[in-house]
Amino acid sequence: MCIVDDDASVRKSLSNLLRSAGYEAYPFADGEAFLASELACEADCALLDLKMPGRNGVEVQRELARLGYRLPVICMSAHWDPAAEGESLGLGAVACLGKPFNEEALLRFVLKAVASRGGS
Repeated sequence: MCIVDDDASVRKSLSNLLRSAGYEAYPFADGEAFLASELACEADCALLDLKMPGRNGVEVQRELARLGYRLPVICMSAHWDPAAEGESLGLGAVACLGKPFNEEALLRFVLKAVASRGGS
């Protein structure tokens, strides 16, 4: 499970939540670091912040698609705009969640994403 968010506190709290639910968590501070890692094609799911410096979540999704990586994505943002949400969903995001979000809802979407990938 990859967490791509420029906010260190979000990366830490999501890592702790996912680990407590039995998932391995791999945090990344930006889209470039995530895309440069092997996990971009191997992870069960990525939690992407839509509003980050450098490549934002939608740009990361576009690059994953260009590379042919069929990685399930859950997008997150504290600052939604309809165009970004629509594009993210159009690129196949499992869900788009507004920060702060309910942990149980996130874990339900994570389970759905992992199942779509064929992982456990």
